[in-house]
Amino acid sequence: MTTVAVVAHRKKSIGGGLQQLRQTLAARGVDAPIWYEVNKSRKAAKQATKAAAEGAEVVFAWGGDGTVQRCVDALAGTGVALAVVPTGTANLLASNLGIPKDIEAAVDVGLFGIRRSLDVGRVNGEAFMVMAGAGFDATMIRDADGAMKDRVGRLAYVWTGARALRHPARPARVDVDGQEWFSGDTTCVLVANVGTISGGLTAFPDAEPDDGRLDVGVVTASGMVQWMRVLGRMATGKAHRSPLVQTTTGTAIDVRFETKTVYELDGGHRPETKKLKIRVEPAAIRICVPGPGVP
Repeated sequence: MTTVAVVAHRKKSIGGGLQQLRQTLAARGVDAPIWYEVNKSRKAAKQATKAAAEGAEVVFAWGGDGTVQRCVDALAGTGVALAVVPTGTANLLASNLGIPKDIEAAVDVGLFGIRRSLDVGRVNGEAFMVMAGAGFDATMIRDADGAMKDRVGRLAYVWTGARALRHPARPARVDVDGQEWFSGDTTCVLVANVGTISGGLTAFPDAEPDDGRLDVGVVTASGMVQWMRVLGRMATGKAHRSPLVQTTTGTAIDVRFETKTVYELDGGHRPETKKLKIRVEPAAIRICVPGPGVP
């Protein structure tokens, strides 16, 4: 029997909650999983590290993208498989990989699905699976704090996004694989491992999380009207065709801002900085995804 661990954000829930998760695991023969609960996503990495040290072969991350990201940061390179039970607001990694927001179905994926080796991105040393960005998206995420998301869910991003659209562009330089690729004013720099980002928008239609590369986008839109044009293109999966968007791919991305700028990774904001050092680690983590006969 596979050794299973659970790292659970106790403030996140779906269905019958953690009690149902225990019952579902037990019904599939996992009677005594290694069990950790945290009250903040940033505490999940320490518990995932403990689980790996205790011999866990699969770690279930119960929470949103923040909890999953912290577990990825801890488990990348260890060979331990990560299973996701999506209970957060956006659940971007789960939706990109087809992991259902249902306790029983997600457990079946973790125990009986395929274990797929996927790339990991690192920004300033910290791992991400979905995206890292600075500017518009990071401001939107920072301002939609936990309390607001708990009250209104995804509508929090609508409110803070509308405010973030008014922020002015700022000078930046982006180097990709050692060569200058962009220099000028930008309102958003985004580096992604998958195609679909917040709100179900497709920013990078050709992105694959196992191609050994990261997709890079720079938005030069400024003001509500131009941003609406960009978001309209995203809604149809054609953002890369907008004259206000530039895209490329690479393995090493260095971003330099003239002034300190807030950045985010996998839906969690980080302190302001002038520099982002972003690298890809090919096939660095094993993620449990649906397979034949598994929802």
